[in-house]
Amino acid sequence: MDALARLVDGPRAQGAFLLQTIMTPPWSVRIEDRAPLSLVAVVRGEAWVVPDHGDAVRLRPGDVTITRGPDAYTFADDPATPPRVVIHPGQRCTTPDGEDLSEAMHLGVRTWGDGLDGPVVLLVGTYRPSSEISRRLLDALPPLLALPGEAWESPLIALLGQEISRDDPGQEVVLDRLLDLLLVTVLRSWFSRPEADTPGWYHASGDPLVGPALRLLHGDPAHPWTVSALATKVGASRAALYRRFTELVGEPPMAYLTGWRLALAADLLRESDATIGAVAGQVGYGSAFALSTAFKRVRGVSPREYRRTAGAAPS
Repeated sequence: MDALARLVDGPRAQGAFLLQTIMTPPWSVRIEDRAPLSLVAVVRGEAWVVPDHGDAVRLRPGDVTITRGPDAYTFADDPATPPRVVIHPGQRCTTPDGEDLSEAMHLGVRTWGDGLDGPVVLLVGTYRPSSEISRRLLDALPPLLALPGEAWESPLIALLGQEISRDDPGQEVVLDRLLDLLLVTVLRSWFSRPEADTPGWYHASGDPLVGPALRLLHGDPAHPWTVSALATKVGASRAALYRRFTELVGEPPMAYLTGWRLALAADLLRESDATIGAVAGQVGYGSAFALSTAFKRVRGVSPREYRRTAGAAPS
């Protein structure tokens, strides 16, 4: 499995926050929810996204933005329109003075705004806090990514728009998967553009030599891999694989594997009540002591300390 797939296979949307927003100018919504990743698609009308740091971007129907938290930003009909609504962590919405607006702006199932007949319609999808295994990709994204509608073709925005206000059985699962598909489609289109600072490992996933090696490491991190064993599996010499892998990914195969294993361990420590020994076995370490030594060397804290500060169940 490649790293782009891991973005949605690790922190795969589960009960993600999804909303259809309908607004009438003048309007301005400041986002201070500190979400790790949010996607906004313009269905109708125009809008501006105004980051706290950087240039404002004008958005038209079909355009999509991805914002990477925790920095705040604003969506508005015009960059000069002062915020009238503030979105806080937990998707709590208030006026800038703190007055609650949750009921006033509720327009129906997953529908929010200042009136159902507004000329501007946005689809908003917000992921919960990201997992460690997606951090490599998230760090490769700019704080604000804007993909123009003419740069990509997909029926997903229209399909998500049809489904977002429905309340049928299993609807959350349908919406989560549509959001994941839309996110991956947008990211693939973005990384193919010349202005994107595409990370080396993304290109490496498609390399005929390094791509299969990455998929082996991702698919079975607990295997006792060596560079020689990996080279044999992909049909290359040890030296050729080491050289090509390091060139494209930016680090040697075993260093990459260590980072991958520790990221997986961090997720398991935070999201499960498995013992540290059990976590060690799942990610390729022979004992709790071996995992603890590697974890503390790389991350500066022990697995037990990390679990405690991350708020996961104790071991």
